[in-house]
Amino acid sequence: MELSASEIAAKARRAANLLQNVTSAQKSFALARIRQVLEERKEAIFAANALDMKLAQEAVDQGKLSAALFKRLDIKGPNEEKFQTMLQGVTDVDNLDDPIGQVTMARELDQGLDLYRVTAPVGVIMVIFEARPEVVVNISCLAIKSSNAAILKGGKEAFHTLSVLTQVMQEAIERVAKEIDFPTDAIQLVSTREHISQLLDQDRYIDLVIPRGSNQLVRYIQNNTRIPVLGHADGVCSIYLDDSADLAKAPGLVVDSKTNYPAACNTAETLLVHQSLLGSEVFSRTIEALFENGVTLRCDTRSLDAIKASPALSQYSEGNQLVASAPEDYDSEFLDLIMALVVVDSLEQAIDHVNTHNSKHTDCIVTETPAHADKYMNCVDAAGVYWNASTRFADGFRYGFGTEIGVSTNKTHARGPVGLEGLTIYKYRLFGHGHKAGDFGVGAGKKQFSHRDIPLAEVKGKFIK
Repeated sequence: MELSASEIAAKARRAANLLQNVTSAQKSFALARIRQVLEERKEAIFAANALDMKLAQEAVDQGKLSAALFKRLDIKGPNEEKFQTMLQGVTDVDNLDDPIGQVTMARELDQGLDLYRVTAPVGVIMVIFEARPEVVVNISCLAIKSSNAAILKGGKEAFHTLSVLTQVMQEAIERVAKEIDFPTDAIQLVSTREHISQLLDQDRYIDLVIPRGSNQLVRYIQNNTRIPVLGHADGVCSIYLDDSADLAKAPGLVVDSKTNYPAACNTAETLLVHQSLLGSEVFSRTIEALFENGVTLRCDTRSLDAIKASPALSQYSEGNQLVASAPEDYDSEFLDLIMALVVVDSLEQAIDHVNTHNSKHTDCIVTETPAHADKYMNCVDAAGVYWNASTRFADGFRYGFGTEIGVSTNKTHARGPVGLEGLTIYKYRLFGHGHKAGDFGVGAGKKQFSHRDIPLAEVKGKFIK
């Protein structure tokens, strides 16, 4: 019999309570077993994914599914590369330091009265995502490593793959539970949209919701729950060529930011160019490189005129890769080989444009002027601000966080690529010897707090199990 939303959430809460007392060694044992069983069952996983891919292709052909979502659905990849990367991700998470039980502050309040701020799991997280079925493995492993219970809901386009992957991981956890004390409900998958709306009401049990997907999905979640939400609605990233942009760097950085993986949220969607570069080799070589890589440019008037007037770009001036932009293009997440282009008169105008149109995800400046880079990185409001580096580096794996649970554009709790640290909070542990608050204060006979900081080197690892 199918469980109700409240029953699923209650089971997750009980699992989360038990996970708080699981040791680092026990978590490592569980992750190793998950990787082992995934490898054992890979043919069943591939068969389920092939069915999803077949059904998804039919949906694309009928206009019911976007090509961008379809690209994210494949779990196998050439020579099983994507699958092996997923498996390596399990090991990478296992190899990370345990984020739980870390002392981040230690203070003596009085002799024998010591206060510690210690990292702790969030508790129960619910993650809602579209396509990319490997996400269910990534998030499950991050949740286990950070001692959180997870409720997962993937897109219907990956239903068969997600079902098998979850069954495999639950089988692995059940094997683990026969050997050590480990909660079998640490990971749960729900499959219907009705479950989501009902689970969003379970703020008694669920501590954090992480939506990964379209703007529409994220906005729906944010508007329909009292549970804290960690997520980003769009990935409108940009790259700005400043007046001192280097010819040896600019074309490659722009091309990589746009074409390395166009369907990703860290892909650059807008190119800003300082007006002094119009007619320069930096400009013509950058535009030519984009055209050669199949990118369609949606240009403002000045950039459109400059491209048409450039002898080096004349062969592209009448092609279908060059069109006039519309105002909404500068707020669009294309997730395709399309880029909006705008000319600015100054660094300040570039910063203003980015802050007006970006989604606070990742923005880059290409410049050889350190003072300009410093001002841009200080003034642009984004989770990631880069100097002469591709926006595609905005990724938990590339940051060394292991697999990421998502990218947050929030300004509280966690921001940017969210790995293990984003799944932790903290609690205060106070150790006394019969100390009473009434003994402290102002006046005769009252004690004064010492408030002496204890060096963290003296307590490092004090509470890690």
